[in-house]
Amino acid sequence: MTQHTTPPTTPDTPAPAAAETSQAGIDPRGPRVSAAITSLLLVVTIFLALTGTSTSSALSTLSIGERIADPAFLLLLVVALLFAWSLVSARTQPLSVFFRRVVQPRLAPTAEREDPRPPRFAQGVGLVVVGVGLVLQLAGVPWGLPIAAAAAFVAAFLNAAIGFCLGCEIYLLLARLRSRRA
Repeated sequence: MTQHTTPPTTPDTPAPAAAETSQAGIDPRGPRVSAAITSLLLVVTIFLALTGTSTSSALSTLSIGERIADPAFLLLLVVALLFAWSLVSARTQPLSVFFRRVVQPRLAPTAEREDPRPPRFAQGVGLVVVGVGLVLQLAGVPWGLPIAAAAAFVAAFLNAAIGFCLGCEIYLLLARLRSRRA
């Protein structure tokens, strides 16, 4: 499991707000449950993309409305909205609420807490990746959506299956680089 050590606080990396960190951090199992659900949504997106118009050379001949109406596009849009919601309000994001209300009460309590900034950064990275897929679909680029969805799936699945948060690792690497410059 990836350990998210708290990087040094600098003017560029402010300390997490008290409202988002109960007991000095978040339950690390929450992001893994969210990653598992996200992985499921992304694998369905990939299947829909591979069986729909997203891989067709005729994609560029479809109207914007037809590209948007593609089920793979719509499902990836839902994933993008979930990523964006977690950046705006992680506590009210549906997958976070699901974890706190349904999953967490059924688990043994844990004293382990992690800094919420790396998982939040990872959500931003996920939003960028799926956003690129959505834009490529709108632009009529065949294979853009399923490739972006597959890249996001790999990252989400690694987090869900073995606790390796790729976006969190990027955050920690960037934090170390910033602290070296300071």
